[in-house]
Amino acid sequence: MATTIDVMGQFKLTTALGPVGASVNFTQSNLTMVVICALILALLHLGMAPRAVVPGRLQAAAEMLYGFVHRMCIDQIGEEGKAFFPFIFTLFSFILFGNLFGLVPYQFTITSHLAITAGLAVFVIVLATFVGLRTHGLHFFSYFLPEGLPIFLAPLIVAVEVISYLSRPISLSFRLFANMMAGHVVFEVFASFMVAMAASLGAIGYVMAVGPFALDVAMTGFELLVAALQAYVFAVLACMYLHDAVHLH
Repeated sequence: MATTIDVMGQFKLTTALGPVGASVNFTQSNLTMVVICALILALLHLGMAPRAVVPGRLQAAAEMLYGFVHRMCIDQIGEEGKAFFPFIFTLFSFILFGNLFGLVPYQFTITSHLAITAGLAVFVIVLATFVGLRTHGLHFFSYFLPEGLPIFLAPLIVAVEVISYLSRPISLSFRLFANMMAGHVVFEVFASFMVAMAASLGAIGYVMAVGPFALDVAMTGFELLVAALQAYVFAVLACMYLHDAVHLH
């Protein structure tokens, strides 16, 4: 009898914490976000508690994370980036831990849901717009009209610039969501191959299942890279949008 696996079932939301979770619609996605925030706080608290001159592993990890994001803010935004460091650090850490936590077997990947990535992306764009208006006032709208542009091209260019600006949260959210979902779908497809071969072909199937298993192992290493890269890309783009808000052109 053929064995079927619902590769999209891993993305379905279910209530967590039993009847208590069901009463407030508390899903495994909400629970995962709570766990991720706790892990980040634990890393920073336990890592920096020793304050050793020669750091241990946790302290070194916390310092590397802090230093990496701090340099990113300064390099991408300028000295003004120091003011946005807490936000970018929180954003990067949350996405990174969310991506990595989803690679743990039987755990939920929050960044594979568009509602999560879209919420983060919209918050970034709203913040960048607020910063631009607060810094430059109405002059912020000159961002949509490049200097030296012929007046007869102004309506077309302004329309293009506005559409491009409003599409930022769409591209930002879909990039992260699509990459994380695609990786987990591939994991599940290879796993279904293994199960199907073992169930239908007997001993020969177990031998043939070594191929999909090896591909899943290789995919794990690749997904670790994708998890870190997508968190970096999201944070860098957020920095670039804030740079545009601070410096306009």
